[in-house]
Amino acid sequence: MKQQKALASTILRVVLGITMLAHGIIKMQSGLDNIGGWFSSIGIPSFMAYIIAYFEVIGGAALIIGLLTRYVSAAFVIMLLVALFKVKVAIGFTGDGQGAGWELDLALIAIAAYLTIRGSEGWSVDCLFGRARSAKSTN
Repeated sequence: MKQQKALASTILRVVLGITMLAHGIIKMQSGLDNIGGWFSSIGIPSFMAYIIAYFEVIGGAALIIGLLTRYVSAAFVIMLLVALFKVKVAIGFTGDGQGAGWELDLALIAIAAYLTIRGSEGWSVDCLFGRARSAKSTN
């Protein structure tokens, strides 16, 4: 049962990491000045486009390998909640025909919240460091 939990946690962590990494890459490919302009149009400072895009790429990669899982996931929860309330709520749960709704955001928030609470339970850098610390403390 423990291995199944570790596998499930690993799958959630890697899927969230890939999703956030992909979103960051898309922002960068679209041009961060363009994204910054859109951010400004919805009342978010344009420089945040750079911070968010880079964090999505770096944080996404960190989750894929399982590094600092709780911290990165907590930051993603906050970021996704801001996006949900600032942009997506007005569109509706499943969208308005012009764009995606907030159903994906809600699923990503749930995954990130789970990882914030539980941390890395599967195959990850966090677990390697955790095992190393626990081995030293028992000696």
